[in-house]
Amino acid sequence: MSSASRRSERQHLERELRGPSYEALLRQLQAAFPHFSPFDTWEDVLLFMHGGTSEDPRKNDVLRSIFHSYRRDQDPKWRAVLLAIFWPGLESVYRRKLAWDPDADELWQSVLWAFIQVTDLLDVSKRPGHLARRVCRGTTHRLHDKYRILWNRTARETPTDPDKLEEIGGEAEDPQFAAVEARDLSQSIVRRFRRHLEAGHIREADFLLLVGTRAYGQSLAQHARQAGMSYQAAKKRRQRAEAAIRRFEEENEEF
Repeated sequence: MSSASRRSERQHLERELRGPSYEALLRQLQAAFPHFSPFDTWEDVLLFMHGGTSEDPRKNDVLRSIFHSYRRDQDPKWRAVLLAIFWPGLESVYRRKLAWDPDADELWQSVLWAFIQVTDLLDVSKRPGHLARRVCRGTTHRLHDKYRILWNRTARETPTDPDKLEEIGGEAEDPQFAAVEARDLSQSIVRRFRRHLEAGHIREADFLLLVGTRAYGQSLAQHARQAGMSYQAAKKRRQRAEAAIRRFEEENEEF
């Protein structure tokens, strides 16, 4: 993904945090945790979290409170808050690992997916310190796990002599070509959903749901568990998002 596209996606996310439902989350934090009293808006929170050193203990207090609320409420809006906070760190991971994937767009989606898995599973009650460092390291480790599988698979594959392929069956499909084809299809699906996200036709939570279940093969039940919603709620949310996309595309064939 180009830097301009990532910047647009980030701006869209930060605009979403200005909405009334996210303001309610901030007021909820202020009522429960005194260290949130200096922040009037989520923009103030982001300015604080993105400045200075990540080892500032006050930043750890902010993150611990957000993770605590996320675990308690299971509200997917907390995930968007965490994504906005960690965005610069995720871009840093992405830039450092550009050599891992010739497709920069695929790499960025993999970084986001690794981050979601880490934040969904992090239990701050067991290890409450150094949360920013733990999230970024955990994201890098999960990203590495994904690419290690791909690297190992590539290392095991040996090219087959074209003449022998003809002897075997003439029209046998090259597994590497099939893998590339499947990957191209996934990337095309992600690009389609991102266009609708950036145009405001779907929300960030809808985008993550559609990408996970339609592009990356995650089951609806699995995504529902990770997002803290029921299977039926996830199913209805996906149906509404896809209906909105179809409706717009039918009315705007050039989109």
